[in-house]
Amino acid sequence: MTDREKRERIAQGKGFIAALDQSGGSTPKALALYGVDASEYDGEEAMFAEIQKMRARIMTAPDFNGDKVIGAILFERTLGEEIDGRKVPDYIWSERGVVPFLKIDKGLAEKADGVQMMKPIPGLGDTLAAAAKQGVFGTKERSVIHEANAAGIAAVVEQQFDVAREVLEAGLVPIIEPEVDIHSATKTEAEDILRDALKKQLDALPEGAEVMLKLTLPSRANLYDDLARHPRVLRVVALSGGYSTEVACRLLAQNDRMIASFSRALTEGLSRQMTEEEFNAALRRNIDMIWRASV
Repeated sequence: MTDREKRERIAQGKGFIAALDQSGGSTPKALALYGVDASEYDGEEAMFAEIQKMRARIMTAPDFNGDKVIGAILFERTLGEEIDGRKVPDYIWSERGVVPFLKIDKGLAEKADGVQMMKPIPGLGDTLAAAAKQGVFGTKERSVIHEANAAGIAAVVEQQFDVAREVLEAGLVPIIEPEVDIHSATKTEAEDILRDALKKQLDALPEGAEVMLKLTLPSRANLYDDLARHPRVLRVVALSGGYSTEVACRLLAQNDRMIASFSRALTEGLSRQMTEEEFNAALRRNIDMIWRASV
């Protein structure tokens, strides 16, 4: 299958994008929710080995396939892991019909002007080249907006598009993720400012360039519809942002031009202690709920 087929799957597919990109900072919490206590592993290598076991269990489950899961965002270390003797990006695409993406940001800087910018991303060119060789279709890079601070939001969006241009030059499709904190006292105002800042940057992209947007479920339904219709936008996806699976899906269903890209909401209720039958049934319930809200 070609990159054109991957693009078609992402642009037109009726489904959602799974976020399986827990990093060093978020992995301990994800493992704890999965029933793996920090006392059960010693050091970073053991921690990542445990989270890979969880990811592999998800990716090999019967319902994790392109019928409902059209894409998956992977952590960089996952590119070196294998499932059934195949590198993960190749496995999920060739065996599951799921388009691979790669998380490329290195975490968040300290809060300033009501936002958290991305930390520098050393060696980005090499990372992108290696990802492209493995059949990765696109990338994801996250910032966080805490307050309706116009200067801070403009800076976040400008940085996101600077990175996006480098990703585009490498032949990949960037998922731009300026998350708005769901607990922000000025969430609605911040989202209005963000929408306008995104449109300004999208308008400045050259003809033929395509990006994706990953945005917090907005306080006002369909706020981002105009962005979803923009000729430079391949798809708009939603992050769950700490909402429960049920609440995230209810909010998503109110937004006609967004599909899900959930992480914690996807894995809610999954446990290492479950039998395979129990695990697969619980994952099926989550996938079906998220899929219905996405389509």
